[in-house]
Amino acid sequence: MKKIHRLISTAFGLGYFPVAPGTAGSVAGLALCLLLHKYVFLYIAVFIILFVLGLVSSGKFETEIGIQDASFIVIDEFACIFLVYLGLPINVPLVVAGFLLYRIIDIIKLPPMKSLENLKWGWGIMLDDLVAAIYSNILLHTFIYFHAKLLGQG
Repeated sequence: MKKIHRLISTAFGLGYFPVAPGTAGSVAGLALCLLLHKYVFLYIAVFIILFVLGLVSSGKFETEIGIQDASFIVIDEFACIFLVYLGLPINVPLVVAGFLLYRIIDIIKLPPMKSLENLKWGWGIMLDDLVAAIYSNILLHTFIYFHAKLLGQG
């Protein structure tokens, strides 16, 4: 079971990417998002499954290794990027903007993200990325709304 938790927590080894492992996990998660985006039910189901697996596995793996939110645990980035694009159209500018927003917000840790990292049993690992994804999604929806208003389409 320990190997399974390590595999899931590192998003099948992406966490060992030598440079920016969180970004590598996000890119892989984004690829899966793009494949599933037009199948809304499946998209949401895969996100929920990944989130729950990430919660359980990262909590167990974190306890096993004794390192809180180790940089090679990237299931949080892999899973939570799904929320960035939920309910949004997919086009190149929006995908790039969403990815950059998500990574920047995850890195700078807007409130209450930093305090969420202190939670135990995988919650601290998963919830800060969940909040980063929610913030990114809200910002993208807001941009689309005001952009449409400016163009007289809304």
